Amino acid sequence: MSNKNLSDRSQQAVWHPCTQMKQHENLPPISIIKGQGVWLYDSDGNRYLDAISSWWVNLFGHCHPYINSALNDQLSKLEHVMLAGFTHEPVVLLSERLSKLSPGDLGHCFYASDGASATEIALKMSFHYWQQCGLTQKTDFISLQNGYHGETLGALAVTDVALFKQIYAPLLRHTQHMPSPDWRNALPGESPKDYALRVANELENYLAEHHAHTAALILEPLIQGAAGMAMYHPAYLKRAREICDKYQVHLIADEIAVGFGRTGTMFACEQASITPDFLCLSKGLSGGYLPLSVVLTSPNTFQAFYHDKTSQAFLHSHSHSGNALACRAALATLDLFEQNNIIASNRAKASYLNQLTQSLQSHPRVKNFRNCGMIWAFEVITDDPDFTNTFFKKALDKQLLLRPLGNTVYFMPPYIINEDEMTWLVKNVALILDTF
Repeated sequence: MSNKNLSDRSQQAVWHPCTQMKQHENLPPISIIKGQGVWLYDSDGNRYLDAISSWWVNLFGHCHPYINSALNDQLSKLEHVMLAGFTHEPVVLLSERLSKLSPGDLGHCFYASDGASATEIALKMSFHYWQQCGLTQKTDFISLQNGYHGETLGALAVTDVALFKQIYAPLLRHTQHMPSPDWRNALPGESPKDYALRVANELENYLAEHHAHTAALILEPLIQGAAGMAMYHPAYLKRAREICDKYQVHLIADEIAVGFGRTGTMFACEQASITPDFLCLSKGLSGGYLPLSVVLTSPNTFQAFYHDKTSQAFLHSHSHSGNALACRAALATLDLFEQNNIIASNRAKASYLNQLTQSLQSHPRVKNFRNCGMIWAFEVITDDPDFTNTFFKKALDKQLLLRPLGNTVYFMPPYIINEDEMTWLVKNVALILDTF
């Protein structure tokens, strides 16, 4: 089936996410029929280097033979069983491995299907914990300015991106947003660390007054994705942990986008040597193969719900919670980390790509070039009011899948990207920048 035929049918039948459908009149959706490694192939024979891992999920690219083999094996055994009253080997093995990999003593895993659901679980669990402990006034949440945690109603309440949130404001619980440690907001001459510590003081000032009513602080560690890949110093995480401990407030680490090696360590929290009360994971958890998310928490939290009465349990459920196929994909993904020493390999690749991007860093259209682990970002100086779509189209013409956030262009490639592919990426981005 041709790209045009499938695209036309898609526009009629499929309501695409995060999309103004009318724009597809001028740029129809591209019909992808195959993925292999870092490349996607459409029905007209064109290929595109997936430089954003298909919304940050495909850590090891597309159609990875090892993950494929694991899923084929699991298909012959068990595809799914409800996790209420039942269990299965993949979910037990995955829970044990995640608990060992995660920082501190996060020994209990609660599963869902997507990142927003993980956020909902963490928020509800935090609130419910304080109710169980008799601190019934602790019902409020705080988050960071420009933070993003999903688009269900609870998650959207702690999100601070007007494009997603403003229209739904009447439906949302009010939350307070603390100043972001994003180093782009630092004063001239102020280091990223000094700026992070300065805004952490504002967090402490707020909690000194409002801690009795505050259940938790939720944040994206080190990188705020939807804010345009806003990066900040790990000193903020360390101080936030200290402040939350001081004022008896939970710390929720939303590592849905930045977990599993994206920031240079398996989990971003490791770079501040802290353990959150709740760790939210999704996206790369299953290597991008199947919907899966999890919230890890401590034995202390678990014990607050351990009771003879059903009403004291955490009564939250998802039909596909702990899906066997998704858990098996996640186990295969973790195998690849171990078998190929991915964290060290990524550091070498990041160093190589940083050398390649010297031409981008000095480009007159580029400002705030930055890198953390396997994420690169920069702002483009432009007068184009439709820069996002313009750049997206130009990238497609250069065989690149790049989807800017406003005027922020970012790279978040699969970990299997090789030197030739990195060279291709940087060379063609430089050519695109020359057209603005």
